[in-house]
Order: sequence, then C-alpha cells, then structure tokens
Amino acid sequence: MTTTATSENKPLTINISEEAASHVETFAEQAGKPGAYLRVGVKGGGCSGLTYILDLVDEPKEDDKVIEEHGLKLFVDRKSYVFLAGTILEYSGGLNGKGFVFNNPNAKTTCGCGTSFGV
Repeated sequence: MTTTATSENKPLTINISEEAASHVETFAEQAGKPGAYLRVGVKGGGCSGLTYILDLVDEPKEDDKVIEEHGLKLFVDRKSYVFLAGTILEYSGGLNGKGFVFNNPNAKTTCGCGTSFGV
C-alpha cells in the first residue's frame, strides 16, 4: 500500500515564521554577524524542566539537522530535535514583551515567561 504526504501526515519539522526569520537577520546584523545562522535547542533547566536555547552561529555542527525556511538556515542538534519537532518559531512584538516565541506542541507544561517547558 502506498501513501502520499498530506497536511495530516507530513513529516514533523521545525518551522520559522517569516517575521521571525526577518528578525534573526536584523539581530545578526546588529550583533556584527551578518549572514549568521540560527541554532535552536533545549537544555535542562528553567522552572518547568527544559529551557530553549537560541544562538547565532557561522556553521552547523557535524550532527545538526539543517532546516531552511524564508531564506534562513536553522540548525538543531539531534537530541533537541526530539523535543522541538512540530514547533513553530515566531516573533512577538506585542505589549507583553518582544521576542521569539516557541509554539511547541510537545510542551505539556510551560512557565509563565515562556522560556521553559516540560514534556
């Protein structure tokens, strides 16, 4: 039996909104790293168990998964990818604060500030 990918069964990945991609480019230029790429990941810590990591880097590590969207390359280590698959990285410029927002379907609990989560 052959199946085709549909919106219901497409492979999980990490997506980045167009606005978030634009802000990464702006922040990279402000940091004196034009053309830098974004590394995302998770590490133990925070009030909910795991915390998100964002970093500007020049190249991927050997085992990184590379995702490209809206002209931005995003690097994710394989261990973090397990916790981040299906996530949409967005940028919020609202009254509650500015910054990147991880809309992570794997998060069962989150902290009030949105920087840590539990699975």
